[in-house]
Amino acid sequence: MNKIPLYIYHTLEDDPKKCTARKLDKFRLARLEKNIYRIPSGLILLNPFAKKSLSREDKTIAEKNGILAVDCSWETAEENFSILSGKRYSRALPYLVAVNPVNYGKPFKLSTIEAFAAALYILDHIEEAEEILNIYKWGPHFITLNRQPLEEYRNAKTSREIIEIMKHYI
Repeated sequence: MNKIPLYIYHTLEDDPKKCTARKLDKFRLARLEKNIYRIPSGLILLNPFAKKSLSREDKTIAEKNGILAVDCSWETAEENFSILSGKRYSRALPYLVAVNPVNYGKPFKLSTIEAFAAALYILDHIEEAEEILNIYKWGPHFITLNRQPLEEYRNAKTSREIIEIMKHYI
């Protein structure tokens, strides 16, 4: 199975020492882009404001075109996501709990690496999810803590099924 290409739009609004996006780029596990016009179209955009959840329905698009995460401040998130939504498939991630040191235990407050890992897991690219998480000591704990919902989301066939599953966790 080929790896899903991972792209990051980076707005330079974070603490470089805590930035999981920069580390993914450093290890060549994702392509970091600071120029919004260089980001390919046709990607799955991981967008917390999207009306549709990422699901197995998106697997073919992700495998062909890739997944885009945005590394920005929550204060500018809505603006950044609205700009990036055109010519991309906006998908929200379902309920999961962060394990990163900044937002440990907080639902929906995933770091860039956690968002990618969740998307990869849901799209049945589990080994790729584990590979990227292994660049942090705390990384593998993300799957351990969220294993049950991740497995249920991975086995769901549609966005609608994922939303129903998610309701049991909220």
